[in-house]
Amino acid sequence: MNLALSDEQVLLREAARGTLSRYKTLEAAREALDGKDALPDLWEAAKEAGWPGLLISESAGGAGLDVFDAMLVMSECGRVLAGVPLLGHLPATALLDEAGAATDLLAPLAAGERRAAYLPAKPPSDLDSEWTADPAHGAARAALPVAQRAGAEGVRVSGTIAFVPDAPGADLLVGAALLDGEVVAVAIEASQAGVSVEEVRRYDATRGLGHLSLKDAEAGVLASGGADALASAWHLAQALVAAESLGAVETALEVSVAYAKERHTFGRAIGSYQAVKHSLTEVLRQQENGRSLLYYAGWARRGAPAEFPLAANAARSVCGRALDFASRAMISVHGGIGATWEHDAPLYFRRAQLTRRLLGGTGSATDRVAEELLAQAA
Repeated sequence: MNLALSDEQVLLREAARGTLSRYKTLEAAREALDGKDALPDLWEAAKEAGWPGLLISESAGGAGLDVFDAMLVMSECGRVLAGVPLLGHLPATALLDEAGAATDLLAPLAAGERRAAYLPAKPPSDLDSEWTADPAHGAARAALPVAQRAGAEGVRVSGTIAFVPDAPGADLLVGAALLDGEVVAVAIEASQAGVSVEEVRRYDATRGLGHLSLKDAEAGVLASGGADALASAWHLAQALVAAESLGAVETALEVSVAYAKERHTFGRAIGSYQAVKHSLTEVLRQQENGRSLLYYAGWARRGAPAEFPLAANAARSVCGRALDFASRAMISVHGGIGATWEHDAPLYFRRAQLTRRLLGGTGSATDRVAEELLAQAA
């Protein structure tokens, strides 16, 4: 196993960093929280870079790459808290591609002419015996939407799904529904009657979220989109969130170390004090631990598919906790200025607190790791 980045992957990562450097994403996030202005639309930049088609086969107009490459892009987005709507688009297109969707459906998505959003559906586990969705309120998991047959191939779907990443503005909604008691993958046109997306803003202005409501919405059933494909999409989303979190950790550590070197008290750089350097060393430890798990997850999706659920959720668990710790350390190291709106640290803290609750949450990923390991031990 060789986890070193290839020349093409290094180029992809550097190109992503260069693309995002053209936008003042952190300044825009601060202004959005202050109610002064909206966030910049980064979808055009994503289209220009070819990111919408990362996980779509070349035969359908995509790049034909895998989750490892997508994670490199997501990590760069996380570094600057860029609100590129890829967390919803990439798992949705991967699910469509894996389910053998028609080229005329995939090609516009690969080109970025249309945008998809993944409707998160958590596979059954020891703690939840059924497929579930994130709830709008409380800790109890919500039920999936229900589909009823409406003709030879189509169905009508009714139900709600809360906190769907990048749902506002999406053209196609791709996720799971219960049909005759079995879970199936469905594709729903967002513009039709019976589909309502309520845009929600929770703590982190850089994250696009929506509450989805379906009432007899027409949907197509993906013929090959069974439980395995839906579970793969869920674990893929965990890996992408982990990658995004790792990118934010990298920036938090870089900024904190630079400040610890230049800020002096009593004639000494504050980085020379144990309380500071030990906390930053712990950020580095968690960052590198998360990177190792993330790279392994990127390899496992094709190299060892049976291990991908464990690898993806382990990466999500570690990277999510690393971002929480790194964002707190970032505020602490910067002292008084770190807790003010003049600094970027609160923006990373906000990202950490919302991210650890999305897509099942960091705690749910940790539970999945425990379940997988106990199953292997048995």
